[in-house]
Amino acid sequence: MNLYTQADSNVRKTWFLVFGFLIFIILIGWFFSYLLDSPVVLMIAVLFSILMSFGSYWYSDKIVLAMMKAKPIEKKDNPKLYLLVENLCITAGLPLPKIYIIEEKQPNAFATGRNAQHAVVAVTRGLLERLEKIELEGVIGHELSHIGNKDMLLQTLVVVLVGSVVMLSDFFLRISFRSSRRSSDSRNKGGGLLIVLGIVAAILAPIAAKMIQLAISRKREFLADASGALLTRYPEGLARALEKIAADPSPLKVANNSANHLFIYSPLRGNQTKGWFARLFMTHPPIEERIRALRGMETAQ
Repeated sequence: MNLYTQADSNVRKTWFLVFGFLIFIILIGWFFSYLLDSPVVLMIAVLFSILMSFGSYWYSDKIVLAMMKAKPIEKKDNPKLYLLVENLCITAGLPLPKIYIIEEKQPNAFATGRNAQHAVVAVTRGLLERLEKIELEGVIGHELSHIGNKDMLLQTLVVVLVGSVVMLSDFFLRISFRSSRRSSDSRNKGGGLLIVLGIVAAILAPIAAKMIQLAISRKREFLADASGALLTRYPEGLARALEKIAADPSPLKVANNSANHLFIYSPLRGNQTKGWFARLFMTHPPIEERIRALRGMETAQ
């Protein structure tokens, strides 16, 4: 799969995710409205799914930036960073994205936005302080490649939709327990079943959230690494940057599981395991494999 087919594939995945989410929520609403014998539940589910699906398309980037407590900067705030991003955008043929700073010590970065014209690149203060210029270029090149590959919309939508599924699960769980309190009512024979379904939904929601994240192939990170290295023409710069980012023990206070996959490297420190089973549930490829691939590009040149 080349760069262009990957971009087209991500657009299709985006719309599949949005409409699949819409149908999924409606089916859940219908099932619970049937058990509760209340059409109002279905109406709430339909309205919720429509608002969240289309709202996530238009506002998911703003939600993620708010979650990460990222602040926008202007050219006068950091001229060197702006010039670096501008030069890489010219090389990549991309419009200049908005630039945000996260006041955290951990070196990390991510891209978000619904398209190249409304894109955002966010970097932590630690990234600016820890990396040399050539390493920072590698990271920015990686994030601009996500924009060029149309990855960031799919990544950002996952954060909002996963959170929505979890909230909806909690909503139905509360309905289940309230129904159980009215179990003495002869018409409410499904109370016990609703409790079981609510508990099952609450247990499965985090698993479903993780599977949605994994639906976005880890190959996008390899592709962004390769595309970014080609953009800067120096794979070693990104390889060294990844080594520094992975080795830094600083926690990211705003990090959470739902947004973990957005970053260039997992912001959750101390939770990386190397067992084969654990690797099945990783949102990023192993850092050693990414660095090996980048340095393989260097020797192949």
